[in-house]
Amino acid sequence: MQLSRRTLLAGAAAAVATPATMWLAEGTAQAAASYDVAVCEQYRNQIQIYSSAAGWTSPKWVWSPGGGGWSNLSDVKFRNTAKFGEVALVAASGGNVGIIDKNASGTQGTGSLLWHAAPGSNPHAIERIPNIGAIVAASSGGYLHVYAPTAVNDPSTLALVQTISFPGAHGLWYDDVHNRLWAVGQGKATSYAVSGTYRNTRLTGGVNISIGASNLGHSLDASYKNSAILLVSHSTAVISINKTTHAVSTVHANHAVKSFSQHSSGEAFWVQSTGKKYHGDTRNWVNPDVQFFNAAGARSFTRGLSYGAEFYKARLHAVGYH
Repeated sequence: MQLSRRTLLAGAAAAVATPATMWLAEGTAQAAASYDVAVCEQYRNQIQIYSSAAGWTSPKWVWSPGGGGWSNLSDVKFRNTAKFGEVALVAASGGNVGIIDKNASGTQGTGSLLWHAAPGSNPHAIERIPNIGAIVAASSGGYLHVYAPTAVNDPSTLALVQTISFPGAHGLWYDDVHNRLWAVGQGKATSYAVSGTYRNTRLTGGVNISIGASNLGHSLDASYKNSAILLVSHSTAVISINKTTHAVSTVHANHAVKSFSQHSSGEAFWVQSTGKKYHGDTRNWVNPDVQFFNAAGARSFTRGLSYGAEFYKARLHAVGYH
């Protein structure tokens, strides 16, 4: 997470209060829709799922891997598989990435891992390429790591097959319509074609879209309201990128947003770094609250935890790439 800290601390302190578009004033504290939100909560180092419709007291699901290579959980996505049903994809700044059998009985710790690897260099994102069964991990040390299987339905057969230099690598999202893997890092978002199968899987033909040379990209996410775009948070704004035309538009002109997600209702939510430390630790890239926006784009309500959470990312609990 080192790149995030250096780039965004100053930005967090100077975050603008007024967005560049229609996302404006404070709204009423109501959720028009009900949906589940998954968070990377770094104080207890857990992946947790809560409903948007009520205060966050008891999570619907928790994954708690301990520390070491699993410290500072930094990304989670959910995907469907033919063999295991829903799985969770996780990355941790401690150095590890993995696939969790979300429906496993018993422990919700590392015993539910179907596969894991230790690419190191502060992994910030993970994504699964369907049918091929490949996994891509993004490390802020500056690389994309492609893991591919000998059997699509057997994650234990995944092995490293490709490493691509990608400065500031922080976010990943797969476009299943165009068979493109998107990554975001320092100054750019890049769309790769996916070629080959099994251990011959490769990312090729990268197409770069500028996000501003001084901006470090943080997260990539789908808009579940508008399937034509991807949502990107970077050092100084939240933007949208049209997946076909590559047109870039500003959604929020706010600094230090670590993740931004949008539900099909149009409601959205983000985690914005405060630059403050909590619980006496060193995490100044987190926030104790998730900020929600109504469908018109106004700030609506926040969700937090009684013990003072340290949220790094929040994402819609959905399995679709959209």
